[in-house]
Amino acid sequence: MNFDLNVVLTTLFSTVFLMPALTTIGVTFAAMVIAIAVGFLGALAAGSRFPALRMVVQFYLMVFRGVPILVQIVFWYNALPILTNNAINLPPLAAGIIALSLAEGAYMTEIFRSGFASVDHGQREAARALGMTGALAMRRIVLPQALKVIVPPMGNQFIAMLKTSSLLFVIAVPEIFAIGTDITSHNFKYFEVLLVVSIWYLLLSALLSLGIRLIEKRITRGQSAVPLCVVPVKAG
Repeated sequence: MNFDLNVVLTTLFSTVFLMPALTTIGVTFAAMVIAIAVGFLGALAAGSRFPALRMVVQFYLMVFRGVPILVQIVFWYNALPILTNNAINLPPLAAGIIALSLAEGAYMTEIFRSGFASVDHGQREAARALGMTGALAMRRIVLPQALKVIVPPMGNQFIAMLKTSSLLFVIAVPEIFAIGTDITSHNFKYFEVLLVVSIWYLLLSALLSLGIRLIEKRITRGQSAVPLCVVPVKAG
C-alpha cells in the first residue's frame, strides 16, 4: 500500500469538509430535536389510560425500531413519491431528517418512558393532593427528577445520530461521508480520504461528548436535592 501523507494533510486542512460538517451537525440537531419531541409525546401516550393510544405507540415502536434506518431513508426519498403519485416529493435533506427523527423518536420514547417510570408514583399522588394539574406536576415534579435518568442515554443517542447521519449519502445529502466518497471517486485514495473523514467524525463526536458531559454535570448539580411533594396535614 502506497500511503500518501500529503493527500491526508491537504484534504484535512482544506475547506472542502467545512460545509459538509455544518450539514452533518445541522441534520443531527434537527433530527434529535424532532425525535425528543416525538419521544416525549410517545412516552405520554404509552402511559395513557386509553388502550387505543397505547396500541398506536406499540405499533410505532415495532415498525420504526424493527425496520433498518437505511430502508426508512430510501422509503421517504424514493418510495414515498411513487406511493403518492409524486404528490409528495421531498428534497433529500428533508427526507433524511424525517427518516432519522422518526426512527430515533422510537428509541427516545423508551428513554422518556424509563425516565418517567423512575419517579416514584407517590410523587404524582402528592402533587394531585396539592391540587396540581397533570401538566404542572409533570413540569415541576416528574420531569426534573426524570431528567437525571433521561439525559445520559439521550447524550449517547446524540452521538449515535451524528454517526448515523452518514447514511444520508445514499440520497445525495452533502454530509461528510458523501463528500468523502465523491473525493475518492476522483483520486482513488480511499484510505487517505476515509482517514480524514474519520478524523472529522471523531472531532465532532468529541465536541458533542464534551457538551453532553457539561449538561449532565449541570443537571446533577441542580438536582442534588430531589424535589418532594409535601402534603399538608391538618391538625386534629
